[in-house]
Amino acid sequence: MAALLEDKIVLVTGASSGIGREAAIVMAGHGAKVVAAARREADLTETVRLIESAGGTASYIVTDVSIGSDVERAVQHAVATFGGLNAAFNNAGILEPNTHLHEVAEEEFDNVINVNLKGTFLSMKYEIAHMLENGGGSIVNDSSFMGLRGGTGRQPAYTASKHGVLGLTKSAARDYARKNIRVNAVCPGVIDTTMMHGLDRDGDPATRAKMESWVPMNRYGNPSEVGQVVAFLCSDAASYVTGQAIPVDGGVTS
Repeated sequence: MAALLEDKIVLVTGASSGIGREAAIVMAGHGAKVVAAARREADLTETVRLIESAGGTASYIVTDVSIGSDVERAVQHAVATFGGLNAAFNNAGILEPNTHLHEVAEEEFDNVINVNLKGTFLSMKYEIAHMLENGGGSIVNDSSFMGLRGGTGRQPAYTASKHGVLGLTKSAARDYARKNIRVNAVCPGVIDTTMMHGLDRDGDPATRAKMESWVPMNRYGNPSEVGQVVAFLCSDAASYVTGQAIPVDGGVTS
């Protein structure tokens, strides 16, 4: 049986750590040729090393997704290095400090929106332009369980940006459905990443236990568990799935 993503070329933004890195590793394990994109070159080098040490194929390109020319260059890198672009996981994102809305600095709000929402828009813009000329493809955007509900109430910019990601996802899915381009989103919940450690006091046992008790499955998710869902959505096995926001949250939004 062929691997789920055998010979597929996949671009992953935010691939320097967390969900992005693990998704890149998972998809390489499913046979994809992965282009890892993010701002931190040393961490991207480590992502590629991990993939190659497991027998996978990967390349990296330093990319700031809030800059259109950077994203365009990342797509061009995929084409130049591996010969095309079949799928993408637009995962790059940041979180503002745990703050009430009236205390959020305007600059902080703009920064979150520029990376999380504008970055997703720019990524889709250049990925779709290539896919339209090359037979289609699959795009998965990283939203959040906070894109499906009001969030915790203390990350208003992040919550707004992730709601916006779902709007872009659904709009593009309908727009390009007849062009053989599928667009979906994953909505992770409490996942064991560096970003989450910014909320649980760097893994403080009492804080972590409290957060785990809030999850019906009573544990943090592993980033690779999100990566497996992303791999499925990027693959031909999900050929009739588009415009969907799929929670990967241990039952939080159930």
